[in-house]
Order: sequence, then structure tokens, then C-alpha cells
Amino acid sequence: MRKVAKFMNPWNVLITVFFMAVQVAGMLAMPTITANIIDFGVSEGNIDYIVRNGFFMLGFTLLTIVSALLNVFFAAKESQGLGHTLRKKIYRMVIYFTNEELDRFGTSTLITRATNDIMQLQFVMMMVLRTMILAPFLMIGAGAMAYSREPRLAFVFFITMPVLGALIWFILRFSSPLFKSMQRKTDNLNRIFREGLTGIRVIRAFNKDAYERERFDEANWDFAQTSIKANTIMAFMMPSMVLAVSVTNILITWFGAQFISTGDMQVGNMVAFMTYAMQILIGVMMVSMVLFFLPRGQVAAERVMEVLDTPNMIKDPEKPKNLTDTDISIQFDNVSFRYHGAEATALEDINFTLNKGERLAIIGGTGSGKTTLANLISRLYEVESGQIKVNGIDIRDVNQGELRRLIGFAPQKALLFSGTIRDNMKYGRPEATDEEIWHALDVAQGKEFVSGLPKQLDSRVEQGGGNFSGGQRQRLSIARALVTNADILLFDDSFSALDFKTDAKLREALKPDTEDAAVIIIAQRISTVIDADQIIVLDQGTVVGKGTHEELKANNPVYQEIMESQLKGEDI
Repeated sequence: MRKVAKFMNPWNVLITVFFMAVQVAGMLAMPTITANIIDFGVSEGNIDYIVRNGFFMLGFTLLTIVSALLNVFFAAKESQGLGHTLRKKIYRMVIYFTNEELDRFGTSTLITRATNDIMQLQFVMMMVLRTMILAPFLMIGAGAMAYSREPRLAFVFFITMPVLGALIWFILRFSSPLFKSMQRKTDNLNRIFREGLTGIRVIRAFNKDAYERERFDEANWDFAQTSIKANTIMAFMMPSMVLAVSVTNILITWFGAQFISTGDMQVGNMVAFMTYAMQILIGVMMVSMVLFFLPRGQVAAERVMEVLDTPNMIKDPEKPKNLTDTDISIQFDNVSFRYHGAEATALEDINFTLNKGERLAIIGGTGSGKTTLANLISRLYEVESGQIKVNGIDIRDVNQGELRRLIGFAPQKALLFSGTIRDNMKYGRPEATDEEIWHALDVAQGKEFVSGLPKQLDSRVEQGGGNFSGGQRQRLSIARALVTNADILLFDDSFSALDFKTDAKLREALKPDTEDAAVIIIAQRISTVIDADQIIVLDQGTVVGKGTHEELKANNPVYQEIMESQLKGEDI
């Protein structure tokens, strides 16, 4: 919680504490004025004294109400501000996470930490600002006032308070681990629910509805059992409070009545002492209510700070170099890479050079490392050894933003964002004109279906592009990459959902539009790479062939095997 507190505005906290102190002062003044009215007003029949002190009580009441309202306002403002700050920082942190860091946490837990955990923190911080700071002021002030009014009854607190403190400690001791477990089980519940939503087609195709329901019910019941157990233990908190209040009142009344009967105490003093005792116990109850939620807040804070304290594996250099405006070139120099925790390398000793106006194709079987290579160019992963150079400069020596501005990327999974087609087309280049967008759609073979939509470029795109077919999504994704006018165009198996005719038209239309760019096409189909200037054949992370289609067709066994699996007889 201390680490989270550094994101708070100290001025708002100080203002909250100030109004809290005013509120406590008003609450502490009331019992003393009441006692004086009883002892000196009522007993002596002094109406003027009663009226005058009554107005004082009314004034202190109004002061207490106003300060309490302002305390709530500033506490709410600060707790909500803290949530806003943490959500913003987590989102910005995750945006700059490498794929390795994203894989380490997982999507479901990152969503839970950015929503549920921060909401828990907001609520707990609101409770802390409103009650956790107020309670000590109230307990210390009420204790001092009670002792000053009647020190002979102070021993009552030495009997009830240690017992109450021990009860609270035992309750929290057994409930805190359960609340920590609940947060982990919330992650698991979200993960299973998310898998069920995203994999609904696969679940239905394999007729696994009953299995998935059972899996979710098991996780849901596990969470419910833990929650019931934790809240059952915490339910003993309120009876403990009631017991402490009741025993304290009984002892005060018992011994106070004896002192009054012997004339050693005035009635007003006993009334004031009981009121102060109630205020002390109210303070304890406030603390206990905060402690009820504090374990959840502590766990939530640890989980949020775990994300915020995660160092980025890929950092910008302190003194970055500028990529010059000379003709673009990409060079892989003995590049090797392995995924975190993997024994074998995903890529081993990759070497090639690509210059402006050239088209490089990378082909290979599933798991050969094609997408990994694409991710290394964008520096989504860091190479284990070797160098990747753009314009002769190691990409580790330039800012990531500057590097990625040079790249127009069409990913393997054609992901579109909710909004309109125009919004998606302008994603990489906001200043793009409609004319440029239509031209990119024409090259990507998407102009015909977009122009047929009622609203054309203003047509709605649902989350993930779910209202378009796979081929339409791929063509829109390719067009989005072309709109950027980037120096490096990277197509990561982004033609796979296109039929052969559309694929051929698209590749033909690309040629005049990419004369000033370095183009990398990653594919599994021979027809997609056949007209590339250079083809690299990957197999299990290593380059097993390099050359033109005709050269590889004549001399490379792996390339020949791919051809034979896709083409027959005269087609070859």
C-alpha cells in the first residue's frame, strides 16, 4: 500500500486531514457541553446557561456536518484520482511491454489487475482517507477527554480494549490469506470465462459445451467457497464490536452509579464519559471496518505494483542514433533468438540483406520461425546474439518509436479495431486523405467490397473486425499497412485467407506501389512468393535455402518438398 500511496496528491490528502481534524474537534466538544448543561444548567435551573450552550452545540453540529461533507468530497476525489492514475500507468506500461512480458502475465490477469484490483484499491483508499485517519484522532482525543473528565473510570478501557484487539487480530490473521487466494481465483475465473468466449466456435465444433460448463462451474464454486469462508470469518468482527460496546457500557454504568451514589461523581461526568467511551469504540469499529477490506487492498496493491515494477526488457538507448534518410536497407547479421525458458533456439544464425525496391519472401513450414523473424524486425523481441541493422545502424541503438515509424505491418492475424473503416485505415497515418485510402484499398483488392457498403469508408467495424469475413479483414489489414507509405512493408502471412486469383492480383498491384520500399512477404504458399527477388527457406529456425524461385526449385530439397505438397505435375 505504501508504494501505491506515492501516486496520491499530497495536497488533497492534507485538505482531507484538515477537515477531518475539524470534524473530530466538533465531535469531542459535544459531550463536554452536554455534561455542563446537565451539571450546571439542569441541576441549577439556569435556563440562560442551557440556551447559550444549546446554541454552542448547534454551531458545533453544523461545523461537524460541513467538515464531514468536505472530508468525504476530497477523500472521494483523491481515491478516484488514484484509480485514474493507476489505470493510466498500467495501460501505458502494458502498451510498451514486449511479447515476452505479455506472455509472462497473460491477458486475463492484466485485465483483472487494471479493473478489479484498482477498484478494490479505490474503495480501500476511500475507507482509509475517511475513517482510518479519523479513527486514531477520535480515539486519542476521546480517550484524553474521558480521562480528564473522570480518571477513576479509565480502568474500564484496560479491560475491554486488549480483549477486543486480540479478537480483531485473530480474525484478520485467518481471513487475510483467504482474501489473497480470492484474488488469484478471480484471475482463474476470468481466464476460463475469456477462453470460453473467444473459443466458442471451437467448443461447439468439438461438442465440448458440457465439459466447459463443468470447468467453469468448478472454478466458480472454488471461488465461492473461498469467499464464503473468508466472509464467514470476518462476520465475527461485528459481534465482537457489539460485545465490547456492551461490556464497556455495563462496566461504566456499574461503577459510575456507585460513584454517583457516594457523591464522588456528577451525573454529567458519567454521561460525558459514556459518550467518549462510545466514540473510542466507534473509532475501533472504524479501524476494524478498514481492516476488513485492507487485506484485499494489500493484495490488489501488490498485484498492481507487480505490473508497474516490471522492467521493460527492451529499452530505448540513452543516446539514440538517428536513422538517416538514405535509401532503406535491412541487414540480419548472424541473428539468433530463443524464447524465454526455451532450450532450443527459435532462430539460428540468420543472415540476409534487403535493399530499397527489393522484395524478399520468407517461406517455411509451421513452426519454422517466420513470424518470430517478423517480430524481431519490429523489435518486439530482443535478439539473443547477432545484429539487425536498418540503414547500417543496429536497431538497439535507435528509439523504438522511430524504428516502427519506418515499418508498415500487416500481421498474421488481421486485427481491426472497433470504429469505422476510415479510422482503421488512418491508424498508422492519421493525416492520410480519402484518396490515398481508396488507392490503398484498390491495391489490396478491397475497394470493390468497401465501395459496395452503404456507408463505404464510414461503415462500422465491430471489435476485432467480427462483421467482416477473414479475407475481407486481411485485405483491410494490408490496405492499412499500405496507407502508411512506410519504407519497410512487412506482410506476415497476411495473404493466407485470399484465394489464388485475388492473391495474384494483389501481388501484381503491389509492384508499382512498392518500388521505393523494402518489402518482406512471409508466406506458406509457393504462389505468393514465386515472383520475389529473393526467397529464404526456413526450417526449424535455420536458413536452409536462399535464392530465386527457379534456383530453389532446381536445387533446394525443402523448397521442392513444399512445392510438391502444394502443386502437382505440370503446375510445378
